[in-house]
Amino acid sequence: MGMLQQLFDLTGRVALVTGASRGFGVEIAKLFAEAGALVVINGRHQETLQAAAETVRPHGLVETAAFDVADAPAGEAAIAAIEKTHGRLDILINNAGVNIRKPLDAFTLDDWRQVLDVDLTAAFALSRAAAPGMVTRGFGRIVNVGSVLSVKGRASIPAYTAAKHGILGLTKSLAAELGPSGVTCNAIAPGYFETEINAELMKNPDFVRFVNERTPLRRWGRPEELAGAALFLASPAASYVNGHLLTVDGGMTTTF
Repeated sequence: MGMLQQLFDLTGRVALVTGASRGFGVEIAKLFAEAGALVVINGRHQETLQAAAETVRPHGLVETAAFDVADAPAGEAAIAAIEKTHGRLDILINNAGVNIRKPLDAFTLDDWRQVLDVDLTAAFALSRAAAPGMVTRGFGRIVNVGSVLSVKGRASIPAYTAAKHGILGLTKSLAAELGPSGVTCNAIAPGYFETEINAELMKNPDFVRFVNERTPLRRWGRPEELAGAALFLASPAASYVNGHLLTVDGGMTTTF
């Protein structure tokens, strides 16, 4: 195996990717499987999860773990099952997310809690469950999927913006605490991508045009274009990268 292959080789690693029934998650799973990892993909519904697994399987080893990331005990049980079955969990990709778009006066506390439970608290709970095994083995990679809204703000999505800012803070805190044990924690900040979470936005030609004009590459991202960033942060190539936010936004946040 050449040096280039070694840098991005995940052979023998076990990875859990949440929110992997579609979008970013399934694309990350495909690339990780192709890099040699055994990938456990998560989603809430076994039927859609199984369909996603069939698209990953041609690339390598894949298993499913159906649970709601907002249910902390279910997530802890899933990680315990992976550890028991495979003897390890090396890589955790906290990708699952939801968004609710409403003006402030219509945004309820239930809306707020729903978004934060999935987009922030779940990442904390799953990382907390995965960390002990990683620390014991002296190796681990936690990658949190944030957003350009980890560092920016937009109207009418207060909970999503707060959660994604929180993801960056959580990432830095975990990097500082777990780093001495050989466990890194980094985050990815996607810009506007052609994913289900943005389906309503993509129906609005004015907003599509706004994003295109605001982005130096003059287009929205494709889900597969995020997978390489996740592979980098989980691979030996990023062994000295810790506490970093890797922006993948076509240049949107570098301009004004």
